Amino acid sequence: MAVHCSETSGQAKLEFALRIPFPSEREARIALQSLSPDREPRRGGIGKEMRAADNVLSVTWAADEARILRVSVGSFMDHLALVLETMEEFGPPAAP
Repeated sequence: MAVHCSETSGQAKLEFALRIPFPSEREARIALQSLSPDREPRRGGIGKEMRAADNVLSVTWAADEARILRVSVGSFMDHLALVLETMEEFGPPAAP
């Protein structure tokens, strides 16, 4: 988990990065697919990039304001908790 503040063209950008390890690459990809449809409701001020590599889901946010970043990360964490609870309830995924 990392927080970074950078300045581009005179405006400060807040960045937050989160790495979530999963037991397998397949579970990381399932989480990515489950969480990808949720776009940010606000058009400007925030961006989110997600990717899965090996067994790790990586998410990076960039926002103009701390409040917007906090709301977006909080919402993502709520959705992630639901995905993890569902995975735990149904057990490991079957092999393709």
